[in-house]
Amino acid sequence: MQFSDFIGRYDKPGIVILLEGKRKVLPEDKSLLPALGEKLCMEMKYARFRSGNATGADELFAEGISRVDAGRMEVILPYSGHRKKNAEAYHRHSLDEINLAAEPEIAWHTSVNRKNKKLIDDFVGGISNNVTIKAAYLLRDTVKVIGTQSGIPPAGFALFYDDLLNPGSGGTGHTMMVCKNSNVPFVDQTIWRLWLK
Repeated sequence: MQFSDFIGRYDKPGIVILLEGKRKVLPEDKSLLPALGEKLCMEMKYARFRSGNATGADELFAEGISRVDAGRMEVILPYSGHRKKNAEAYHRHSLDEINLAAEPEIAWHTSVNRKNKKLIDDFVGGISNNVTIKAAYLLRDTVKVIGTQSGIPPAGFALFYDDLLNPGSGGTGHTMMVCKNSNVPFVDQTIWRLWLK
């Protein structure tokens, strides 16, 4: 996909572009992520941008958006105090504010990977401990893609920074799987890296 094709197809009113990826970013890639965020925010007239407020790729993409317009950046947080100082300039949604019992599709999409089902069921059922906290991050990742019935719109497209030696693993892999299952198109750096040339 060429950058001009991406802009023509996805820069529409109401679109949310998910920008996220691995916490560990290769040193040679660290300047590319903010450069892409900046380019997207400058070239896209309508898009808003979303991440999970994690260190690494999320933070670097958001840095680029902030260079142009921090008001177009939003973060989905696993809990209200998550890296609060880092998210002050952005519009924030926290899992604490979402009634998960009234949004069963969030837990369903998160539990598609059967190994997470008990963890998700326990957390949604009110069990909170140092094991179930992982569920908050997985649920947050799901909300980033599908949004909520209570007012967070779904993503329309996602741009990932993945570990190309171990692609589709960890939380980034979970988010990619939710994109696939929800028909949200996405690309990784093998595509968007070419947009910066």
